Amino acid sequence: MSTILITGATSGLGRHLAFELVRSGHVVLAHGRDPGRTERLVEELRTEGDAEAFVADLASLAEVRELGTHVADARPDLDVLINNAGVGAGAPGTGREVSTDGHELRLAVNYLAPVTLTRALLPVLRANAPARIVNVGSVGQDPVDFGDIEFRRGYDGFTAYRRAKFALAAHTFTLAEELAGTGVAVNVLHPATFMDTAMVREGGVTPWNTVADGAPGVLALATQDVGTGGYFDGTSPARAHEETYDKDVQKRLAAVTDQLLAL
Repeated sequence: MSTILITGATSGLGRHLAFELVRSGHVVLAHGRDPGRTERLVEELRTEGDAEAFVADLASLAEVRELGTHVADARPDLDVLINNAGVGAGAPGTGREVSTDGHELRLAVNYLAPVTLTRALLPVLRANAPARIVNVGSVGQDPVDFGDIEFRRGYDGFTAYRRAKFALAAHTFTLAEELAGTGVAVNVLHPATFMDTAMVREGGVTPWNTVADGAPGVLALATQDVGTGGYFDGTSPARAHEETYDKDVQKRLAAVTDQLLAL
């Protein structure tokens, strides 16, 4: 059985995954932003199995790094990371928002945070190989604008969300190559379209699927050997946006990511 960190575990897909995994005998490290909600979730999880709470606001890269250090120190047996937390397009009419660090919010939470957390936890994951990283992406992907990475011009929440998910997919493929031969697999998936979550409802979209519909793909990538460097639509291997596979795009994204994280 694995020790699995799930970000964004207090609601939606993350909450559903936490219960599925703890009931299967895995140790669940449940991350949330709100201390009270996270503790209440873990109390519920502990009626089913072994769970521990970790609190951080992923809109603060300092808190993301602290989360990584805290998890690595507290649970050196960690062997699976599920980067599930995210912010959606926002309510209709919502303008551009920024993170604690001044980054465009969707870029910060949906891309920079999982990259930062993954980097912080890689030494532990490598030490516990075979290990797995699951990036919860989206079929909605738009190429990032390297001339306006922070999306200051013509802002649109849905486009910002799709750009961040494009970046997450491209990053996944780059990371898979870097980790080749280490025993750490990394994959990205679109769990299901417009699941019944607060994020989807906030965006003014009527849900098409339940969170239970989105769970099997994530659970498979978290608990089974399906290779590395893949993109999945649910449980099925699929193709991400073609430009996510472009080596020049991957190189430019890696360079700009390092710049953003060094600020």
